[in-house]
Amino acid sequence: ETSRKFMLRVYNWMAIGLALTGFMAYLFAFTPETRNIILQYPSVLWIAIILQFVVVIAMSAAVNKISAATATIGFVIYSMLTGVTLSVIFFVFRIDTIASAFFVSAGMFAALSVFGYATKRNLSGVGTFMMMGLFGLIIASVVNIFVASTVLYAMINYVGVLVFAGLTAYDTQKIKEMSYQVEGDSEAAKKSAIFGSLALYLDFINLFLFLLRIFGGSSRD
Repeated sequence: ETSRKFMLRVYNWMAIGLALTGFMAYLFAFTPETRNIILQYPSVLWIAIILQFVVVIAMSAAVNKISAATATIGFVIYSMLTGVTLSVIFFVFRIDTIASAFFVSAGMFAALSVFGYATKRNLSGVGTFMMMGLFGLIIASVVNIFVASTVLYAMINYVGVLVFAGLTAYDTQKIKEMSYQVEGDSEAAKKSAIFGSLALYLDFINLFLFLLRIFGGSSRD
């Protein structure tokens, strides 16, 4: 029962984060004033991206020192900043493509998270392998900035889907195990739930973005 309540808190905060991201993305893409800011001052996006890194790094570095309230504020700020940076997808992809990628991502995430929660198999090996794959993706993405290969671009997207699919199942199992180590509504439980929410939130966002690039490429073809 304690584990179930903890996981429910994790998913609730993740849903709140996604809702904030969606709201900010829509606001900056379709409100004339904010839309003009993005179009006229691209540096705003770079500032938002840099701030995203700063927030995540600061939260991770101070995980043992910050309070649950501070962690919550950090998560909310990060979700809103992500919405600002993701607003550009409305300038690049069609609405139906974005919607298709989102619903497929939601379905995949739900199935993989249920699997990660329910399976008796230890997924630590999967997590390690997927983290190696993530570093490989980062290196390949940097290389492709210079070579601009469409084949490599496609491979990165498909491998990215596999990597974050695996990480979704692994992170869910890890968060479930975390739920056994905290007590009810304690400060530690609240803070752990926020960090668990952030992990799954990042898995979902990245899964969505890789699928969006795949769907977007298919729709242009």
